Amino acid sequence: MKQYYETLGHEVTIYTSENLCINDNLFQHDFFILKSKKLVYLYAGCFLKENHIPIYPDPHLTMKHKYRIDAHFLIKKAGLLYPQFFIGSKEALNKLLKNDDFPLISKSLMDSGSKNVKVIRSFEDLNSLNDDVVYYEHYIDGIHHIIYFIGNEISVAKKPPLSNEHAKMEQVTPTKKMKEIINKWQDGHNIKFGHLDVIKETSSGRIFIVDPGNFPEFTNWKENDDPCPKICNIILDEIKNMRG
Repeated sequence: MKQYYETLGHEVTIYTSENLCINDNLFQHDFFILKSKKLVYLYAGCFLKENHIPIYPDPHLTMKHKYRIDAHFLIKKAGLLYPQFFIGSKEALNKLLKNDDFPLISKSLMDSGSKNVKVIRSFEDLNSLNDDVVYYEHYIDGIHHIIYFIGNEISVAKKPPLSNEHAKMEQVTPTKKMKEIINKWQDGHNIKFGHLDVIKETSSGRIFIVDPGNFPEFTNWKENDDPCPKICNIILDEIKNMRG
């Protein structure tokens, strides 16, 4: 992205943990691109947005993608399906759960993708978790896919269960239902590019959203098709709209 913007005549500065300081010095730049979901960058994004500095994607929306409970409500607002989930202490869940509730999927509340994802197959597995408060979803038996979208373009890959987007995947043809899901997601939240991790349930054929993302690496985007110029141009258009 840096190289592409520089070819268009833009001067680009990349901020990392080593050089990012959240203060008025950031105001010297014309606009910002929020690529990371790490909290320090999200804080910087919110600081810039509150000071009316153009930034894309919206840091508040990115924060909701990172926090799983907010992400579930975004999915619900778009009229899409998501797994049933529970949050509580291990003690409370031990009282609530029955043996036929397993297997479950344990995830961190403030992560995305496949970080810290575990399959919980028994009470013994549940009690082995180190967190005082745990979050888990009902396990859905089915085929996993990652659905990328950039504008009106869609790319779908079959995803190994519990893997991240950098795993080796097989490209598949998007179905009509997948296209409908992406249209609902984009229309419901005005999102121009991103991805959805989904599972097509074996027993019912229903598609559940298990993780949304608004700035993936697009590692398994369409073969021989560079997503970078498309994304960069969308961002420029969005920045122009912010400036009126």
